[in-house]
Amino acid sequence: MLETIASLDKDLFLFLNGLHADWLDPIMYFISGKLAWVPLYILIIGVIIYKYKWQSIPILLAVGLTFFVTDRFTAGFMKPFFERLRPSHNPELAGLIHHINDYKGGIYGFASSHAASTFGLAMILWLTMKKDFKWIKWLFLWAAVVSYSRIYLGVHYPGDIFVGMIVGLVAGYIVSRVYFLSKEVFSPQKK
Repeated sequence: MLETIASLDKDLFLFLNGLHADWLDPIMYFISGKLAWVPLYILIIGVIIYKYKWQSIPILLAVGLTFFVTDRFTAGFMKPFFERLRPSHNPELAGLIHHINDYKGGIYGFASSHAASTFGLAMILWLTMKKDFKWIKWLFLWAAVVSYSRIYLGVHYPGDIFVGMIVGLVAGYIVSRVYFLSKEVFSPQKK
């Protein structure tokens, strides 16, 4: 059963990675970069602070906790535990993968930290701020594009992305529950 899933994952990866165009290469390389999104993060932080003033501190702490949890769970636990080679390091796939700028990532790729952190951010912000910002739902599309860029670059299988997405969504949900519970506990009682 696991072999069949792994085989399907590899076949889907080769199909998706094979859908490339020269003009799209630099765009996907940029999208996948961690520093590329710093302006977006600064904008989101600014909007949160502007809207919520001092009440933004718990939201920002929840966002930081979500990033911490997703990163530590995927990069700190899952990758070293499962030791699944990235497609870019899999000798069976040598010569079959489209790479950009010879980027290959670290040795292990299960599960995708990019997928976990971007979907985690989208989830925590959507659950905590959807009443005030209707546009926040578009962060899920952003997370999907960033995640797909990892397949495009040849450094993640679709299964790595899918599991990373689940980790991010669950982490965002759990942290949001903690956030709302702490709001109830620490907010002044209505009389």
